[in-house]
Amino acid sequence: MSEGKFPGKLTSAWITYAYLVLYIGLSGAQIFFNKWVLSSKEINFPFPVALTLLHMIFSSVLCFTLAKVFKLIKIEEGITPEIYITSVIPIGAMFAMTLWLGNSAYLYISVAFAQMLKAIMPVAVFILGVAVGLEAMSCQMLMIMSVISFGVVVASFGEVNVSWVGVIYQMGGVIGEASRLIFVEIFVKKKGIKLSSMSVMYYVSPCSAACLFLPWVLLEKPKMDGFTAWNFPLHILVLNCLCTFALNLSVFLVISHTSALTIRVAGVVRDWLVVLVSALLFADTKLTPINLLGYAIAIAGVVSYNNHKLKREVIKAVDPIELREGETALSVPENETERLIHR
Repeated sequence: MSEGKFPGKLTSAWITYAYLVLYIGLSGAQIFFNKWVLSSKEINFPFPVALTLLHMIFSSVLCFTLAKVFKLIKIEEGITPEIYITSVIPIGAMFAMTLWLGNSAYLYISVAFAQMLKAIMPVAVFILGVAVGLEAMSCQMLMIMSVISFGVVVASFGEVNVSWVGVIYQMGGVIGEASRLIFVEIFVKKKGIKLSSMSVMYYVSPCSAACLFLPWVLLEKPKMDGFTAWNFPLHILVLNCLCTFALNLSVFLVISHTSALTIRVAGVVRDWLVVLVSALLFADTKLTPINLLGYAIAIAGVVSYNNHKLKREVIKAVDPIELREGETALSVPENETERLIHR
């Protein structure tokens, strides 16, 4: 390696780490910010549908302004009416469902417990992936899914204040996010369309806002009209929406410099930090040894899942032909695996 290339690679690595720290910080901050806004002891704005709708409207307007008015970002073309109906609308609807139900859960359960329940996400993604033919059942994956599920059950058993309404909301949000990821994978793999995260936001945000409008009118608007106990200052509202947009932008920056798998790994780090910090910030968070043991088991399963996905990506990089039945990541020489991972 020449001396001129080393400083450049070192600088690039530090930039990547900076983006990762930015993503973890913004993601954790957004979780606490939403909890603070929805909490009856703080802003007391107990309307998760309205909050999510505001986020999507703000994102839609800002993306349109940056792309079409100031032309600061480029939006990829190629989204036909057929693709919009069969792909963008389902992705937008599932995204809306994820945010709506996930935010609703904060009204009933602690931030820490909500993050513990989110650890079940790989299980939901895997089950849906098998159902639509994107994943293949194997003994290894079945074992990993069993470990994650067992860990979440143990963590739930150790929860001091369990609200089953909050658990149902959170599980609904997990199913919505898993469905969104499956639709995105179908969108990319089967239809061959690849968009930047900014372009995805440009197309998906208005669709999500439209999907949230009817639930807001039916479920929350009548309550908001007669509710006077909340005060949502304009500067807090704008800051909350900006934080959401910045979080989505940070995802774009991380993926553009690393991969989607790195986002999942960074998400594990974020979840641990959120669980621990929430115990310090919120009085409704009481972590028990059983909580932490179960969550540690679940995270171990999630790490194994991410490692399994990474090895499959390495195999496809070595041989793009689909894996044959019974073929595993162990069939790739270790030195080749390491070379591709660090390439």
